[in-house]
Amino acid sequence: MEGAVRVQILSQGISEVPSQYIQPPKNRPGSVTENIADLSCKHVPAVDLSSEKESVLPAIREACRDWGAFHVINHGVPTKLLDDLRRACFSFFNDFPMEDKLKYACNPNFAASEGYGSRLLVSSENETVLDWRDYFDHHTLPLSRRNPSAWPHFPPEYRELMANYSDEMKALVQRLLALMSESLGLKASCIEDAVGEFYQNITASYYPPCPRPDLTLGLQSHSDIGAITLLMQDNVGGLQVLKDGEWLLVDPLPNAILVLVADQTEIITNGQYKTCVHRAVTNASKARLSIATFHDPAKTVRISPVSDLVSKSSPPLYSSVLYRDYLSSWYSNAPEGKRNLDKLLLDTSNYCSALYAIKKRNKHSQVLFHLWH
Repeated sequence: MEGAVRVQILSQGISEVPSQYIQPPKNRPGSVTENIADLSCKHVPAVDLSSEKESVLPAIREACRDWGAFHVINHGVPTKLLDDLRRACFSFFNDFPMEDKLKYACNPNFAASEGYGSRLLVSSENETVLDWRDYFDHHTLPLSRRNPSAWPHFPPEYRELMANYSDEMKALVQRLLALMSESLGLKASCIEDAVGEFYQNITASYYPPCPRPDLTLGLQSHSDIGAITLLMQDNVGGLQVLKDGEWLLVDPLPNAILVLVADQTEIITNGQYKTCVHRAVTNASKARLSIATFHDPAKTVRISPVSDLVSKSSPPLYSSVLYRDYLSSWYSNAPEGKRNLDKLLLDTSNYCSALYAIKKRNKHSQVLFHLWH
């Protein structure tokens, strides 16, 4: 069982937050950009998947290049399933005794272990600032990892709803990755082929009311480490995305699912599609729930830019990386911003110079002809 105190308990009857939850001044939320109704260019885009592909592809391309995030509507996931799962997850956190919930506590000795927890990163450092949230992480795919007996049995429909939602998210993410590939002029299976079999985790996050939302974060600034994340919000709101150096609040869109481009897709698309840096802020009056579905490669998969997006004019921006090593770096160094991804950036000027020198030495080589074309 995880030894950390749950934030839900800490939040009851206090006027100040414990020091380990207070963010350093540079990371504190400060003012939130909420009134953006007159700034339509700063709304996270929404893509209607029921529209003709001729309009869907350019909309996805623009959203992935400019934002790394977009809502999808008319996505085919039953609204009743969305509502029922939100209700069941909120009920688990809000309606049942802590004693019963702690029976599903995470293993404190392993990072991101399945179960009920409050502290994602395993660290002995007292300097770690904690997030103002509790969560339940479910290992859902491949099916060999799925063990519903490790999930809450209360409310009674919880396990069935989570399994059904997992299957719906897999189908939706396959559809989305195909559209993202086609929007770049690639074959529909390109990005999914590069990722391989999905390792899917579903994390339900519960953000209790916080007496000092100006000092805390529900979830610190980060980009997701996998390939793509699908997020379902409730109607409270609190997610912010970083756009042009400014934190913007993402208003929940009824029945929509928010798509977040993650680090491995930025690598695969050679930087054409940008990972989304985001965080969660807290509020003083109302608990918030979100459900994030992460789709990652297997640890043995090596990720690199796809060859069709690499050319003389577009050299590879990232070095290839074994996903196991990327995970290790993320958990060792903490997830602030997208600094783990930035470590893989190549010096493209050196790359171009090297290629030019090789081309001169091997000007009759058919191998180089194919490399440059």
